[in-house]
Amino acid sequence: MTIQSIRIGELASRAEVSIRTVDYYTNLGLLTPTERTSANYRLYDPADADRIGLIKNLETQGISLEEIATAFTGRAGEVATSLARLDDDLKALHAALDVAPTAMQGLLAVIAGRVHTLVAIALQVPPDIPIL
Repeated sequence: MTIQSIRIGELASRAEVSIRTVDYYTNLGLLTPTERTSANYRLYDPADADRIGLIKNLETQGISLEEIATAFTGRAGEVATSLARLDDDLKALHAALDVAPTAMQGLLAVIAGRVHTLVAIALQVPPDIPIL
């Protein structure tokens, strides 16, 4: 057992989730134990508590665990493509807002707010959160 690694119970406590949640995230591939003890206990990086916080935050915004897992395994080129697509989508949203009837403008404002929230979450992700 390394000095930095922590057991599943400690990780759950730090992340303020249940051990079952940590186990579930591990089974989905959202978390990966750093090693196992001689008694076969899983050990995790303490930074995984921040990762769990990010997962919970994204989940709260309606992003599925499958989408989060896919995003965690994404490649740098995919990020550039996604950002370009987001830019195009935001331009389309602005164009739609300009011609939308008043009743639709409220819905478009809600959508824009959701995008803003997701971008804010993305900008708050610490660079040292271990991503698979």
